[in-house]
Amino acid sequence: MPLPMPGSPAASWPLFRARLRSVFDGADPRVCAAFWLFGLINNVLYVIILSSALDLVGPSVPKGVVLLADVIPSFLTKLVAPYFIHKVPYQIRILIFVALSACGMLLIALTPASRDGKTVAVKMLGVVLASLSSGGGELSFLGLTHHYGHFSLAAWGSGTGGAGLIGAGAYVIATTTLGLSVRTSLLAFSFLPVIMLISFFIILPLGPLKAGAKQAEYERLDQDQDQAPTGSAEESDFDSSPTASPEGEHLLSSSMHSASGRSFTFINQSRSRTRNAWNSLKANLARSRGLFFPYMLPLLLVYVAEYTINQGVAPTLLFPLKSSPFEHFRSFYPTYNAVYQVGVFLSRSSTPFFRVHHLYFPSILQVLNLILLTSHALFDFIPNFYIVCLIIFWEGLLGGLVYVSTFAEITDNVPKADREFSLGATSVSDSGGICIAGFVGMAFEVWLCNWQVRHGRDFCKKL
Repeated sequence: MPLPMPGSPAASWPLFRARLRSVFDGADPRVCAAFWLFGLINNVLYVIILSSALDLVGPSVPKGVVLLADVIPSFLTKLVAPYFIHKVPYQIRILIFVALSACGMLLIALTPASRDGKTVAVKMLGVVLASLSSGGGELSFLGLTHHYGHFSLAAWGSGTGGAGLIGAGAYVIATTTLGLSVRTSLLAFSFLPVIMLISFFIILPLGPLKAGAKQAEYERLDQDQDQAPTGSAEESDFDSSPTASPEGEHLLSSSMHSASGRSFTFINQSRSRTRNAWNSLKANLARSRGLFFPYMLPLLLVYVAEYTINQGVAPTLLFPLKSSPFEHFRSFYPTYNAVYQVGVFLSRSSTPFFRVHHLYFPSILQVLNLILLTSHALFDFIPNFYIVCLIIFWEGLLGGLVYVSTFAEITDNVPKADREFSLGATSVSDSGGICIAGFVGMAFEVWLCNWQVRHGRDFCKKL
């Protein structure tokens, strides 16, 4: 929506409100509320787990372990599930996701606070369960937006952006401001998935979903009827043969014919189902290849660059305390994370107002951000902490913008018959990018910190 110039007649507040209403014309408040909550709850546990990484594993275990346990199961789910999850009704999926995430959080919370190898392994199992739920939830809810239109996608994107702010803030408030123990805080958060049940079964109007399911069933039945066998050569020969046998022999022959016909029909139906499943898999693989360059690759690039910055470079972007607003070096990283989350939230909420159609351009800008901040970590040429904050904010804007624009482009440009699968399948790119960045970031942080120490800047060792 173009903004009017200050002082112009178009800048009046009533006209602005009218234009704003026109942007949201046709939006169903229940749909928007449900998908915003889907995005929030599906992603907020991921953020809470990362925020509690130090408390979960202690200082002796790399925090990248928690990141990878929180991302790899989600990545594998998004990689495999799009090819069969359409067989599972959304109602059943929701119940599975809620059970997995709640059990995962309870397992993390109820495991003893000791940090020996066995205890940490049990906690990581809980992280894996929550990650499976998050990955399946993301591809399912993105697919679900196919039935509810553009505003559902915009609400989902805004909810996922809000999860970063709310998740990190909620954990800090619970453990620091309210003084709750880590165990009590995580126990409280383990009940958040119940909101997903309320959102789906109470808030969301299920009419569009049921209508879409009926349409898909009609199309499947038509396809099965087109491919059904009309009869066999044996049947035709049998029916055209003369019936000069006695009555008893004729009845026995008819009974045998009926049984063999049923058996033949069953075998052909089984073969038809197998052939249809194989053809469906091949068609979906072909769809995935068609999605890679226009949609998957730019989303993968932006996430690799983004999370390499967050996990590998940002911990080394430190300044002397006297030139910063902080008293401790450990305050830099959470501040950068908060600034980044604000940028992500704003850009993921921007779909009704602003879109990018050329996805590679912001992805390349994100790679340039990585190069710029890595260069500063090496050569220390940015003079001010606040300039780094602006770059981190810009990083969050670019990452969130590519995420929501990618799925909006799929909604606009992919044929309707392929859209639900395409939305879910493309979601593998963000988790794949985070996985790659998780490994790269661990090596990057060590390398950059050692470089800084060798060149007389040992701030990273004082965290």
